[in-house]
Amino acid sequence: MLERISLFMLGGGGYLAVELAWRGTSHWTMFLAGGACLCLLQRLAARKIALPAAAGIGAAGVSGLEVVVGLLCRNFLHIAVWDYSNEWGNVAGLICPRYSFYWFLLCGWVLVVLRAAGKLKINPVYRTQKAAAKS
Repeated sequence: MLERISLFMLGGGGYLAVELAWRGTSHWTMFLAGGACLCLLQRLAARKIALPAAAGIGAAGVSGLEVVVGLLCRNFLHIAVWDYSNEWGNVAGLICPRYSFYWFLLCGWVLVVLRAAGKLKINPVYRTQKAAAKS
C-alpha cells in the first residue's frame, strides 16, 4: 500500500511540475489527476503491450482523465483550470489533438522508465503485480 501511495504522490508532483514548467501555473486538482495517471501507467507498464500501443493507450487515458477533471472543475468548483478552445480539434476546450500527442510522447517516456525499473527490480509495485500474475 505504501508503494502505491508513493507512486500516487510521485505522479501528482510530476504532473504539477510539468504544468508549472509548461504553463507557469497549475491547480491542486492536477495533483490528483497526475497521481491517478501514474498509477494507471504503472499498471499499463506491467503488461506485455508494444510501447507505441501502450503510449497511445496511456495518452487516451490521460486525455480522458483531463476531460473528467476539467468537467468536475467547471461544474462543481466553477473554475476553468485550462482552456484549449483556441486549439484545433478541441473537445469542449478541455482536450485537443496537439496536447494528446504531447501526452503520447510523455507517456511513452514514462512507460520506458517504469518498464526499466521493473526489469531492474527496483520498483516494488511492479514486482507485486508480476508475482500476482504468475500465481
